[in-house]
Amino acid sequence: MTSLARRLLAEFSGTALLVSVVVGSGIMAQRLSTDIGLQLLANSTATVFGLAVLIAVLGPVSGAHFNPVVSLADWWIGRKSGAGLTAGDLGGYVLAQILGAVAGSMLANAMFAEPVVAWSTTDRSSAHLWLGEVVATAGLLMVIFSLARSGRTALAPAAVAAYIGAAYWFTSSTSFANPAVTIGRAFSDTFAGIAPSSVPGFLVAQAIGGIVGLLLVLGLFGRPEAGLEEQPVMSDSSSGR
Repeated sequence: MTSLARRLLAEFSGTALLVSVVVGSGIMAQRLSTDIGLQLLANSTATVFGLAVLIAVLGPVSGAHFNPVVSLADWWIGRKSGAGLTAGDLGGYVLAQILGAVAGSMLANAMFAEPVVAWSTTDRSSAHLWLGEVVATAGLLMVIFSLARSGRTALAPAAVAAYIGAAYWFTSSTSFANPAVTIGRAFSDTFAGIAPSSVPGFLVAQAIGGIVGLLLVLGLFGRPEAGLEEQPVMSDSSSGR
């Protein structure tokens, strides 16, 4: 089992790099094109490739959650079977992910000579966007935990990245699907930003989506039996956690 300190470092650095990819590619896209469709295409393509690489590299260390909803679901599903995160691990993961997301947004701002901290003014407070976040988050949970429960976590880098890439385009919210990333993106007043006043609505929608996704996984696969060994979430190695 990898030490908690190493796992927290992986979650911090992985989430930071993920947000840097999302925000940085959004800034670059906005500078290179005035076409909103092309901007979204560039942003989503960079995110797909970046996320796939980060999962492949850091999955064996921490499970590559990079997402408080994923970590919470991992703890909830495995709390009785002995698999998954402990309650103490969960708190550390969530803190590392949020701090990493904020650091990643600040890093992207700095790389493009933007103010290191600039609160976003992009309002995303609408019911249809919240519904998009429910759908995006529920689908993400279903993809991740279906792979874990069926013993196919080696497919996680490609499958999870592909889902997020698709969800950029088929959800109204462009699929944040991640509370830490949502908080981090509030620190950048750029293409990928979200106004701080819009963050609470997205967090509630993501929590609801997490519950829906968790219920779908339990309905499809049932609850893990005590004593059964499960593959770590989003890891391509059985020694990931």
